[in-house]
Amino acid sequence: MIRIIITFLFYVFILLNSNLIADEKLRVGLLAPFSGKYKNLGDSLLLSTQLALDEIDNKNIIIIPKDSGSDDKVKLNVSIKEMIASGTKIIIGPMTATSFTELEKYNEAIFISLSNKEPKISKNVINIGISLESQLKTLEKFLVSNKRDKTIILYPKNNYEKFIDKKIKHLNSNKFRVFKYSSDPRILTGEIEKLTNYKQRKNNLKNKKDSLKKQDDEKSKKELKTLDKLYTLGSVDFDSIIIIDFGSSLKSVLASLIYSDVDDKEVLFTTVNQWFDKSLFHENSVKDLYFPSVDMIQFKKHNEKYYKTFGLRPDEINILAYDALGLIHYVWKRNKEIKSISDFFIKQKIKGKIGTFEFKNNKVSQQLKIYKTAGNKFKEY
Repeated sequence: MIRIIITFLFYVFILLNSNLIADEKLRVGLLAPFSGKYKNLGDSLLLSTQLALDEIDNKNIIIIPKDSGSDDKVKLNVSIKEMIASGTKIIIGPMTATSFTELEKYNEAIFISLSNKEPKISKNVINIGISLESQLKTLEKFLVSNKRDKTIILYPKNNYEKFIDKKIKHLNSNKFRVFKYSSDPRILTGEIEKLTNYKQRKNNLKNKKDSLKKQDDEKSKKELKTLDKLYTLGSVDFDSIIIIDFGSSLKSVLASLIYSDVDDKEVLFTTVNQWFDKSLFHENSVKDLYFPSVDMIQFKKHNEKYYKTFGLRPDEINILAYDALGLIHYVWKRNKEIKSISDFFIKQKIKGKIGTFEFKNNKVSQQLKIYKTAGNKFKEY
């Protein structure tokens, strides 16, 4: 049934495109993977755009969906050329930054990309994804407000390592140390033990207990009973951590830190946007894990409306397609037209479903909120 709905919407959009006069309407392209391994994501983006179109309720906005394929540059270029030829110059997509070099060929088009890789606005691309830069800036403010000044940033040695290296340079380097760990969980635990000086702290406890056992006074016996409840003795040389990781890899790091007896009452545990991943409740031994994210209430409302309308659970990033169309409509309504990318350089902050974002210093930045895991719920800090 849902395939019928998606196909129906696809052809309705195309039919409307062919029958309406260009200068009376705003044609908005949707460049998404309607074929290949990311096909389900493309369908999800199309449905989310339909929700936004229904809420905007402006008959003068027409959505033109075109298949970008899944990492298919040939199909991507064909679709862009077809959009431009039909008079479509404002395009939502693509979803990733892998094809940005292709977009530079089309100066006459404006792309509102859903990528989070680069917040900097290029000559014809605006990225509205939740950038790592915005996430780290939010975490930096959070740690400062909690008076933490000995922070370690942890992230894996993988294909994104150099990208993260570049982004953390925007932070106050005097307050942060970097620790890179292996993606192999068999190696990870030993690396975390070195980071936390685990073996030395373990020996500290053993030596102290051995010393107290030789004493026969009540004070020593009482202290020994207290030490029997501990796993290590001595504190780590950091008061907060930022883990830039996701899924099972993130959980492995958290488990290794707890195994190494890092007290989450003394050390503030933070990570990057997790899109309110509920699996954190089941495999996370850290009681309070903090992270920046989009507006949780709006995120839940969007997902519930999507499910109620289509009977499907949405992909996390489809809310970005919703906001992309909202942004385009706002600029078009405000300026009566959209001639160039400079029309999007708005001084005031913009409120979307994901939260508040703004265009400043030739960048798109999001004002994110801090949430934490508390029991089996996410709570705003």
